[in-house]
Amino acid sequence: MSAFLQQLPALIGVVIGALGSYLAVVRGDQARFRREQEARWDERRLSVYAEWAQALKKTVSVDYRVAAHLGNDPHPHPLSPQEAEPLLEAAQSERDPYGEKLIMLGDPAVVAKAQEWVVAVMEMERFLREERQDPETWRALLERQRDGRDAFYAAVREDLTLPPGHSGRLPLPEA
Repeated sequence: MSAFLQQLPALIGVVIGALGSYLAVVRGDQARFRREQEARWDERRLSVYAEWAQALKKTVSVDYRVAAHLGNDPHPHPLSPQEAEPLLEAAQSERDPYGEKLIMLGDPAVVAKAQEWVVAVMEMERFLREERQDPETWRALLERQRDGRDAFYAAVREDLTLPPGHSGRLPLPEA
């Protein structure tokens, strides 16, 4: 029995060492799993943010063309409101499912900025539906839409901890 008692400290050391190694491996695996999970969600959110922004941008592009038809914008390819209607409907139909994904997966700050941006675009559409010819008001609406886009992209970058990016703004040509 005394031989067993002499070996007991070594045996306890082996058990503690094995238990410590097991716990270290388990904690490392859990941390790696969390990092991988976060990376997957970041990729999904980035995809949703980009898809929603691209769908909204389709509406904005058609709006530019209609504004050119009305004499409010220098876009080189004017489009009448009647010709634009099916394009705007298609853009809206495409944007709606992305909007739902945005609400489900998006950071609340990003969703709030997305709502501000889409409201600015809706005001542009309202202006165009009235078939107004007022380049100064159009430029103000266009500037508000651009500010909304910039704020949305800044919120996305903050949510995904991305570095600051280019605003994407080009100088507005005179109408």
